[in-house]
Amino acid sequence: QVQLVESGGGLVQAGDSLRLSCVVSGRTASTYSMGWFRQAPGKEREFGAAISREGVTTYYADSMEGRFTISRDNAKNTVYLQMNSLRPEDTAVYYCAASTRGLGTTASRYAYWGQGTQVTVSS
Repeated sequence: QVQLVESGGGLVQAGDSLRLSCVVSGRTASTYSMGWFRQAPGKEREFGAAISREGVTTYYADSMEGRFTISRDNAKNTVYLQMNSLRPEDTAVYYCAASTRGLGTTASRYAYWGQGTQVTVSS
């Protein structure tokens, strides 16, 4: 059974930075392409960033491009999302997800999900 556990969320001010972590257990992380999604109150879950199994290829939503960086350390079975220049509109629950179907931006491609970590950005 694959499990994903996110951490690193919190309450910060606009312009601050946070680094989210997602630890994969049950299977080797390099088995999966990984993604970060987020869901703000009253909104649908949206794609944020994705990284290929070996970390060579990355995709970003336009809202994250240039401010957020996805990375992974397969030796630690961990995926990261470095978030810089945070804005109030980045406030959401952030979810880590794992895909065996390759890299993608749609939630349906990802079979495994974490419980999420709350990020709140005050103005």
